[in-house]
Amino acid sequence: MTQRPRIVFMGTPEFAVATLQKLIDKNYNVVGVITAPDKPAGRGKKLRKSAVKLFAEQHGLPLLQPVNLKSDEFNKQLQALNPDLQIVVAFRMLPEIVWRLPKLGTFNLHASLLPDYRGAAPINWAIINGETQTGVTTFFIDDKIDTGEIILQEKVSITPDDNASSLHDKLMLTGSDLVIKTVDLITKGNMKTVAQPKVEMPKKAPKLHAGNTEINWQDTAENIHNLIRGLSYYPGAWTTINIQENDPKKLIIYKSRFEYAKHDEPVRNITAGKKELKIAVKDGYIYPEIIKLQGKKMMDVTAFLNGLRDDRWLKIISNI
Repeated sequence: MTQRPRIVFMGTPEFAVATLQKLIDKNYNVVGVITAPDKPAGRGKKLRKSAVKLFAEQHGLPLLQPVNLKSDEFNKQLQALNPDLQIVVAFRMLPEIVWRLPKLGTFNLHASLLPDYRGAAPINWAIINGETQTGVTTFFIDDKIDTGEIILQEKVSITPDDNASSLHDKLMLTGSDLVIKTVDLITKGNMKTVAQPKVEMPKKAPKLHAGNTEINWQDTAENIHNLIRGLSYYPGAWTTINIQENDPKKLIIYKSRFEYAKHDEPVRNITAGKKELKIAVKDGYIYPEIIKLQGKKMMDVTAFLNGLRDDRWLKIISNI
């Protein structure tokens, strides 16, 4: 294609902003931005703009916020933008009428090495599962979720010190570069796609919810630690503690360390010192470092312990 392609960008959270920023910085022809409608947030339930919307407004980009991607009104507005290429980063599943529109296609940036970790939370699950490597993939969208033909992939290492937040930032920057490479391949006609490998049991990345973010204290020390760092700092790995009888409180652990050790303590037994907590698990101990007790602010464990007047809440951690 000799002329610059007319690009429509689709995305919502901060992860998508880095890619949109790079497209603008490199003077790509972004003719429209599609993002989610404003949503109520906070105690006052005031409408909050998405990170992509804020960026689009700051840069004077044409903006659409459809509630229904299949509506006639939205599709007329999208067709009026006359896109040659659509780029999707952290958005929602597109209907065929949308992804088939541009002549150069619609491609997605996904934060994993597909076909592994298809789904809503690939960054979190890679860490939760103890992976030492993940990556980013660009692929053409088809009628299923994260199954289209691969354009490019790039690997990213996961260090023992990484959590979901730090890995998010790594993949966000690597992914934005990969999108630029992908656009260049498509516009120059040098692109070769490959079908995703057929894997009998690909690793999954389902949506996070209360059921799969709760700490199972019967698990191993390493697995519990990986769950904590894989959910840090959002949404946070949680458990329930009894401060008083019949007074359960939610406790979120955002950062921890662990050690293997043989012991005779019951699982969930807590030992408290002046500067640390130690929670017994079957093959060692979990040491919470940053926590948030229901009704309290996030704080490091030392500060939390210094603020305690008694140790009633330390007597039990229970999944209620």
